[in-house]
Formats: sequence, structure tokens, C-alpha cells
Amino acid sequence: MRNSQIEVMPIAGALGAEIGGVDVAQDLDDSVIRQIRQALLDHGVIFFRDQTLDVDRHKAFTRRFGEIFIHPNYNGVSADPEIVDIRREPGDKKIVGEDWHTDTTMVAEPPMGAILYAIDVPPYGGDTLFANQYLAYETLSPGLKRTLEGLKAVHTDRMVAGPQAGMNAHRSTKVREDADWRETISVHPVVRTHPETGRKLLFVNRSYTVGFEGWTEAESKPLLDYLMEHGNRPEFTCRFRWSNGSIAFWDNRCTKHLAVHDAGPFRRIMRRTQICGDAVH
Repeated sequence: MRNSQIEVMPIAGALGAEIGGVDVAQDLDDSVIRQIRQALLDHGVIFFRDQTLDVDRHKAFTRRFGEIFIHPNYNGVSADPEIVDIRREPGDKKIVGEDWHTDTTMVAEPPMGAILYAIDVPPYGGDTLFANQYLAYETLSPGLKRTLEGLKAVHTDRMVAGPQAGMNAHRSTKVREDADWRETISVHPVVRTHPETGRKLLFVNRSYTVGFEGWTEAESKPLLDYLMEHGNRPEFTCRFRWSNGSIAFWDNRCTKHLAVHDAGPFRRIMRRTQICGDAVH
């Protein structure tokens, strides 16, 4: 495929579109990459069906959008530091990403996005939900918007990694829990401005955000809980049903997502890359 137009088919009112007419395993023309990036900016998350992607082609496609991000909590656990294999086996009591979250926000420069590829998925169950954080911000009252301007939040990975989190005992996807693990903490604005679209959005999430800078966690909790629940109201979301060979590519700067833990007796095997981002402003 060279200079042809991709097909963009929205799947919900809030966000999300399926992309047709493209084989991402091919060496795509720059104009096609620009179209894909614009679709991502327009829709927050984009999906591809019926793709055949080995590890090398997965990485090559990812690098068309930026450098590959090395996740500190999977580095040394996964065989390849540029890849996170997300495995769910029957009987797992927990899965990766089962709370509404934005990826890896405890680092100073959170990833710009992620590309998740379905290798072996259930006949039903194991869907992924996404939520539009532009809408989450835009639907707040003028008074609450004023309250949040200038407010910063503390993001930490202590709930999702390290020996105190105890994740590895309950799930097949392993994370660092060794004695040398150290908590990573960053402070980000509660209201973020997207570096490419210039739009404001709400930037807090369940997996990493624990409080507001200068507030105790107890003081922060009521407002933080409200903002988090508001951010995933049904009318802000879309839901993607996976099939083998599907890809989800989300803009990690303006969306949250959640993996639905309902795969019951089925195995679910996925492969993910992340794309380096920049500081939150």
C-alpha cells in the first residue's frame, strides 16, 4: 500500500474508530502514517482487524510514531524489554489493567500511546473499554474547572508493582516485585493540554493517582474519586470486542482504558508496545 486513503469508521459517539484499507505489517508510505496519526488524534483510539504482526513488524510499526518506551516495571521480567506480553490464564484472580487507567503515569514523561495486538483471544469476554478525557474535562462545571486550574496530582506505581502490591500471586502477567524495586513518583497537572491538539483534558486515573500536591491523601480522596468516576461515564466511552489479529492503538494522553475481567474459562494472549511521550503540561 502506498498513497491510498485509509478508511475511518467511527464505532461510538465519544471516541474510537476502526481503520480499514491498510496492512500495518507492510512498509507504509509516510502519507499513510500521517493519515493514521490524524485518525488517532481525531478519535482517541483506533482499531485494525485481521492483521498478521510478528514481533519485528510490531516494533517497526510502533517506531513510525516515535521511540519505543521501556516500561520500568516489566523491564527484566519480560524477555524483550521493548515488548510487554499480557497473558491471562483460566483461574487468574487478577488481570493487567482491570481498573480505569492511563498507562504508566508515574513517570515524568508518560507514554504517548500504546499498540496492543491480539494473538489468542476468547470467543467472548476480555473486551477493552476506552474513555474520552477531553469530554471528561469539557463537561465539568465552570466552578470546578476553576478549582482544578493550577492543581497538580501525585502519581505513583506503588499500587501496581513492587512487593507491597502483591500482583504476581494472582495473575499470569508478572511485574517487578524484587527487593531492588523502588517506587516511582511524579507530579502532573490535573488538567492537561494535549501537545498536538491543544485541547484540555482531565488527567487522573485509578491505577496511579493518589492525591493532590500539597493535600493529604484523605483530603484528596472525595474530589479525586468524583473526577475519576466522572471520567468514565458511559457516554464518554467505547467498547472493543477483540478477535485474533486485531490491534488497538490508543492515545495515552487523552484517554483512559479498562480491561474487562470476564474471560472465565478462556486464555487471552496479547502483545503490547508503548511509544515514548513528553512532559505533561
